[in-house]
Amino acid sequence: MRKLFLVLLCLAVFSTLTMAQTYSGGATGGITGVDVLGAHQNNGRGCAGCHAPHSGGQGGGGNVGSGKAFSDPTSGDDALFGQDLTPLYGATFYFGDNGNYAETLPGNSDTTTQTDELTGIAMCLACHDGNLAKGGMMVGTSYEQRMHLLPANLYGPNPIPTLLGNEGNGAGLGNYKNDHPVGIMANFGAVGLTRYLTVVFNGTGGAITSIGPSSAAYTNFIKDYGAPAIQGTSWAYGVKNPVANNSDPSQLFITCTTCHNQHSMYIYKGSASQLGEPTGMVSGYYPTYFFINSPYNPGSLAGDTTGTRAASTTQFCRQCHFGESNEAMGVNLPTAF
Repeated sequence: MRKLFLVLLCLAVFSTLTMAQTYSGGATGGITGVDVLGAHQNNGRGCAGCHAPHSGGQGGGGNVGSGKAFSDPTSGDDALFGQDLTPLYGATFYFGDNGNYAETLPGNSDTTTQTDELTGIAMCLACHDGNLAKGGMMVGTSYEQRMHLLPANLYGPNPIPTLLGNEGNGAGLGNYKNDHPVGIMANFGAVGLTRYLTVVFNGTGGAITSIGPSSAAYTNFIKDYGAPAIQGTSWAYGVKNPVANNSDPSQLFITCTTCHNQHSMYIYKGSASQLGEPTGMVSGYYPTYFFINSPYNPGSLAGDTTGTRAASTTQFCRQCHFGESNEAMGVNLPTAF
């Protein structure tokens, strides 16, 4: 009887370990059976939690902070966005490195000169800002953590906050100095990417025609990981041009949606049409976490003590911070996806 109990106990433990495992690469393993929208199911409201199909923010119930309707004549004009953007119009945020990366958001949602800052920053902050536009639907802590979807033993026990500038503690005002910069100052020039990448613009500037490596080192990096966040999607580049007819590649900047794909919480879909996808990723499905718009698997090196592969979490950052990459140092390592 004791032996049978021991066997059953072992089976239970092994089953638990199996459920906790994450992707080891490719399209198998990891998080399964969860809708790819994950946290952005918005407690069951689904797509309409962000995109109100009728009447803009009023169609979503008005201002979630005050409980009142708001008077924004351009509400929902862009992407049928249904959250209240009025507190964010014209607001300036001071991101990263002692607040040295200032970003001033558009003055309304009908703008044509700052569309990328509207759709790629302001709309994200409409829910994720913890001060001006605190989202009524948000718990304020990581969905993956609360649902026990994170790789075991890689994060601490305390809640991971998702309200920027507030740190999830409900204490009120905070700052953005500990948040990664986005906006026109978070650009190629700031990280020196113009030394490694060549940008071709359409005509005298404006639309981006292509972005490609101009150095052997970055070419090797693309072979080892790729540059999916910079390339973005099949219909738009991940980096943005600040103004029409700008032909200065150093001014290409990142938004929230450069690093995050708000429509897929845990899967990155690689495509042969993307910028230099490595051979192992072409047309594949690869693990990611926190809506990261690239392969990003904190559990990719679990149990690996050889040090002969680069973690996809590290490679993700090196797309822009290339000076700290293996390839920039003359070392070429495959990526552990």
